[in-house]
Amino acid sequence: MSNPADLPATELIEAYRRKSLSPVEATRAVLARIEALNPKLNAFNLVDADGALASARASEARWAKGSPQGALDGVPVSIKDIILTKGWPTLRGSTLVERNQPWDEDAPATARLREANAVIIGKTTTPEFGWKALGDSPLTGITRNPWDLERTPGGSSAGAAAHVAAGMGPLALGTDGGGSIRIPSSFSGIVGIKPTFGRVAAYPPSAFGVVAHLGPMTRTVADAALMLDVLSGYDIRDPWSVPDRPSVSDGLEGGAKGLRIAYSPNLGYGQVDPDVRAAVDQGARAFAELGATVDTVDPGFANPRDAFMVLWTTGAAKVLSAFTPEQQARIDPGLVASARFGATKSAVDWYTADAVRNALIQTMVTFHRRYDLLLTPSVAIPALPVGYDLSDPRNQAHWIDWTPFSYPFNMTRQPAVSLPCGLTKAGLPIGLQLVGRWHEDGLVLRAARAFEKARPFARPPMPWQ
Repeated sequence: MSNPADLPATELIEAYRRKSLSPVEATRAVLARIEALNPKLNAFNLVDADGALASARASEARWAKGSPQGALDGVPVSIKDIILTKGWPTLRGSTLVERNQPWDEDAPATARLREANAVIIGKTTTPEFGWKALGDSPLTGITRNPWDLERTPGGSSAGAAAHVAAGMGPLALGTDGGGSIRIPSSFSGIVGIKPTFGRVAAYPPSAFGVVAHLGPMTRTVADAALMLDVLSGYDIRDPWSVPDRPSVSDGLEGGAKGLRIAYSPNLGYGQVDPDVRAAVDQGARAFAELGATVDTVDPGFANPRDAFMVLWTTGAAKVLSAFTPEQQARIDPGLVASARFGATKSAVDWYTADAVRNALIQTMVTFHRRYDLLLTPSVAIPALPVGYDLSDPRNQAHWIDWTPFSYPFNMTRQPAVSLPCGLTKAGLPIGLQLVGRWHEDGLVLRAARAFEKARPFARPPMPWQ
């Protein structure tokens, strides 16, 4: 059998069922991989080996009796250090969050994972307050990409992407306020889905408002579907959360035949790296070979960058308003600059940006009357070198300028998945994005699964390990 650390969750569960592997063996393998690789990748900022093994032993006893409880019983999972986890500090990548305070509540998503008896291994790194699409923070330093240690894994779900790609656990819980699941999934060569807003309940509410989502980051589409089914559902603490939706795992093997897919190489405004464009072009052709109707067409909206910047930076201003000027001197300078920009915006500016968002939603509702899915690159570029915020400073002012395909669909709140579709000439992963109608997360994942079967994903070679 393969090293259990390399097995997806679906195969772990099947091995537990056959009694060819136990949750304790799987958890020990994951912990050994973390011990070996985390010093170089810096993906976890907290690992609770004793707690994880205790959970695994309890799971092992249930499987031995033939009475597992929960869809993820005994499967290792991580939590991004933005999300409340009872008993562990949630420091949000910042030196300013007080570690010594009661940590006595799980966020809804964490609670769902516990109810499913997942083995929660630890917490993963994030840039400060999850503010950017890169993998460094004042608290934890630089998180690195397992494909190339001199590259970022992306962010803000940086540690989540790095550890899943490197086999330091099959499942990770991430967040996405402007691409923070899909960008690192693209840079790190894994699957990441931003579900329909409200499908996964959030608490406390994000300062970034209704652009902020939670979702799975995994190595396979089936694992993403399995985890999303566990995470989905209403929570009284989140007034935006929706009642239980149909399982996204049902119908996962339905294929892509007959789907109407619009392929937009640049949404009509983005600049795309040639290697990225070539790989996503091939991905679009693969869907046609699978029996989908694929038209090259843009959805018909102008770049909503400026409106998103208002919605997003006013949230950043709200986060930083809790800190004194002396404290702000310890915060990531890029976040401070973004917050100061947001603080200059008025209520009229915010509502004007919200009107752009509403118009964008209507455009996509109309567009999806004709097309089931929209296909784009996940990110316009491959992973940046560590220490760089921009790929082209002459034409970019902010990280969102090199990720034009992610934030529009935070604004519209649609489900969107990133999945690997190839490598650059330098051997870095490239992601393809599929966007679907509200609440059609299952269809998005069904198409992703069809692509995954037709174009199996590579794993990072990791010669440095």
